[in-house]
Amino acid sequence: MMPTLFIDTVSKRYERNRWALREFSLRMEAGVLGLVGPNGAGKTTLLKMLATLLRPTEGHITWNGQNILRHPEMVRRVLGYVPQDFGVYPQISARMFLRYLGELKGLRGTQLRQRIDAVLEMVGLSADADRRLKTFSGGMVRRLGIAQALLNEPRLLVLDEPTVGLDPAERVRFREMLPSLSGERIVILSTHIISDIEVTATHLALLNQGRLNWTGTPEALLADAAGSLWTLTIPQAEFERWRARYRVSSAIPRGGRVEMRILAAHQPHPQAIPAHPTLEEAYLLFQEAMGPEERAEAFVSPTQVP
Repeated sequence: MMPTLFIDTVSKRYERNRWALREFSLRMEAGVLGLVGPNGAGKTTLLKMLATLLRPTEGHITWNGQNILRHPEMVRRVLGYVPQDFGVYPQISARMFLRYLGELKGLRGTQLRQRIDAVLEMVGLSADADRRLKTFSGGMVRRLGIAQALLNEPRLLVLDEPTVGLDPAERVRFREMLPSLSGERIVILSTHIISDIEVTATHLALLNQGRLNWTGTPEALLADAAGSLWTLTIPQAEFERWRARYRVSSAIPRGGRVEMRILAAHQPHPQAIPAHPTLEEAYLLFQEAMGPEERAEAFVSPTQVP
């Protein structure tokens, strides 16, 4: 049976007047959801609720039709979770650490040994499996966090900023690995780095100030941004004036001139050339199109993500 996750008008309040999440609704089936938003948008709060670590103030969450607040063990058996802050026991090896966590997940014997070898290979830590964790770099610890989340072959994989601390090569490895993790499972990847999900996410959910502002496919977001990106090369002395007037997504100096990519609904200069936006630029355009009040109040009603 294909997994189904339904988040129904979920809100979370930490203090009397401080809501971390407001009326969030989304329905998901198998695939990779990129949960995108600035720091403080409510992403971590939502993922902690999916991992049964927090209870919503309002609303409910169901997994395959069962309320996870009433039946938390049901979802924990099929859950893989990488928290934003992942701690380890520094005196033991990576293999011992995974063995300990695997046993907590109910794995034993040959099955556990095979899964440890498999996940270490997936994250590129096989050669370092017997080193003490106190000798690991921050990026290696992060990869170990991803490995432990995969031990029980989860149907629901929740990743909170999994590429934080990874160097460029490690981030590329993660992006290459992510499509192989999807299959008949739901993967939710929270990030504020659009390039981490540009080639892996099947759907996006854009959050701001605790509310869901937009949801759809990456292709739909790119289509919304079509015709709003331009390239223009100007003298370097004029760059600050242009940057003050327009949103510039990139600027490359070239021998006394600057090649800019400009976000604008209309052609900013007769010599400006239309360009295809990246997913990051499409996201910036979406944010630019919303005023401060709209960013705070926008809400998308319950949405199916197939």
